[in-house]
Amino acid sequence: MRFVNPDISRNSILEFDQLTHKIIGCAMQVHRTLGSGFPEVIYQRALEIEFKKQALRFNREMQMTIYYDGINIGTRKVDFFVEDNIMVELKAVSKLEDNHLAQALNYLEAYNLPIGLLINFGAKSLESKRPYNTKHLLYKKSQKR
Repeated sequence: MRFVNPDISRNSILEFDQLTHKIIGCAMQVHRTLGSGFPEVIYQRALEIEFKKQALRFNREMQMTIYYDGINIGTRKVDFFVEDNIMVELKAVSKLEDNHLAQALNYLEAYNLPIGLLINFGAKSLESKRPYNTKHLLYKKSQKR
């Protein structure tokens, strides 16, 4: 598995934003078609179809290792890992809560990823959050410029 190059430029932040915009567009299409009320797995399957239509490279339910102090302490499954850089976590709840965002941020830090998406299909309107890992080298470099 390839992770984000630590020498990413500020232009890459814009590329990530464009990619997350494309992913959100896929999610909007799924939500327009299915609406709310299904279990998360149904939205995963439908989103997988939309990603294929948009020629996005992805892994679904990808198992990723979590390290503590350099020691492997377990694994977690990410709903989607898109274009080797964007973690996408799905929910099917009536409203996103702070703990959902905290989970997404923890995943970003644990996997050393700069950006992710938290998408909720359970609300009347699609909800999405674009959490950024401000501890990632990409953002530290962009703040120095």
